[in-house]
Amino acid sequence: MSVPPPAIALRAVTKRYGANLALKPTDLEIAEGEFFCLLGPSGCGKTTTLNLIGGFIAPTTGEIYIREQRVDRLPPHRRSVNTVFQSYALFPHMTVRENVGFGLKMARVSTREAGGRIEEALALVGLETFGERLPTQLSGGQQQRVAVARALVNGPAVLLLDEPLGALDLKLRKRLQIELSQIHRDVGTTFVYVTHDQEEAMSMSTRIAVLSDGRVEQIGTPSEVYFEPNSRFVADFIGESNFLHVDTSRSSNGVVYLADGRAVPCSRKGWTGGTTATLMVRPESIHVAGSEGGPDASLKGRIVQTSFLGSQTRIAVRCDAVSAPLTVSQFGRERIAAGDLAPDREVSLWWDPDDAVLLAEETTQEEDD
Repeated sequence: MSVPPPAIALRAVTKRYGANLALKPTDLEIAEGEFFCLLGPSGCGKTTTLNLIGGFIAPTTGEIYIREQRVDRLPPHRRSVNTVFQSYALFPHMTVRENVGFGLKMARVSTREAGGRIEEALALVGLETFGERLPTQLSGGQQQRVAVARALVNGPAVLLLDEPLGALDLKLRKRLQIELSQIHRDVGTTFVYVTHDQEEAMSMSTRIAVLSDGRVEQIGTPSEVYFEPNSRFVADFIGESNFLHVDTSRSSNGVVYLADGRAVPCSRKGWTGGTTATLMVRPESIHVAGSEGGPDASLKGRIVQTSFLGSQTRIAVRCDAVSAPLTVSQFGRERIAAGDLAPDREVSLWWDPDDAVLLAEETTQEEDD
C-alpha cells in the first residue's frame, strides 16, 4: 500500500537574519488533513516556520513543497494557503458577510457561487445570523470565527493559524479550542497551528513539533511527547516533571541508582546512552504512602508543603537523596493510607518502573534543579 504524499514538506530549510540562524536545517513532513501544532517558547522558530510555509518570508536555504508543488519561490497569493492571525485583521467597514467573501471577490468567483460558499462558511463557524453585522458589533471570539470562515471559504489546501486565540480570555479560549477542533474535523483541511501554550497544543493537535532555539526537538502525538520525551527540554516544557540524576552503570531488576546508592524504579526501556542520565517522572505517576509503606525501591522524605487545588492536591516532598523537593499530584479524594498530608509528615515515594524515562545528561542544566 503506497503512502500518500504529505500536504507540506520542508527539505533542509533554514532561515538566517544576518548572523542569527532563526531556523536551523529542518526536515519536516505534515500529512494531509493533520492538525499539526508548532509548539515552543518565544524565539524558538515556530512563527518563522509558519511564515516560511505561508510565503511571508523566503528560506535562506532548502525547499518547501505543498501537495508536491515546490512553493518556496512563489508569493503567498500563489500558494494554496490562508492564514488566521491573532489580530483577526478584519475590515472594519465591511459586514461579516463581506469580510468572509472578500477573497472570493478578489478571485472573481460568480456572485451566485460566492453567496452559497459564504453561507456555508458562516454556518461552519456558527455565525449564520450575523452576516449583516460589522466587526465592531461582535465579541472577540466571534471576530476570530469570522477570520476562520474567511480563511476557509476559498478552500485552501492548508490553513495556517498564528496563535489565533492568544488575545482571548481563558474560558473563551478553551471553548474555541473545542470549536476549532470540530471545524477541522468537518472540513478535513490541513491545519498548522502555532502556539506557546502546551495545554492548547495537547488538546487539539494530532501531532506536535516541539521547537527550541531554532530547531525541532521532537515530533510526535500529544501522548508521545508527554510520556516519551526525548530530551530534558521537551520533558520540562510539556507538562510538569521531576528530574533526578542517576547512575545507569549498575542498574538491575527494574531499578537505577541515585548518586548516594539508593535505588529508584526505572525499566531502562530504550536506553542506549552512557553510565549517567537524568531520570524524569511525572508528578501524577508518583505514589505516596506512610513512611513504612511502599516497595523496597522507595524514597523516604518529609512533606514540606501541601496545596489543595480543587481537582488535585499537590504535595512537595523533600528527600535526602535529591537536591530539590519532588512534586506529587493526587487527584480527587485520594489520601495516603496513614492519614492526612500535613507538612513534616514522613512519607515514602515510588513509581512504576515504566513511568520513569531516562534522558541524556545535558551539560547546560544543573543536576536536580
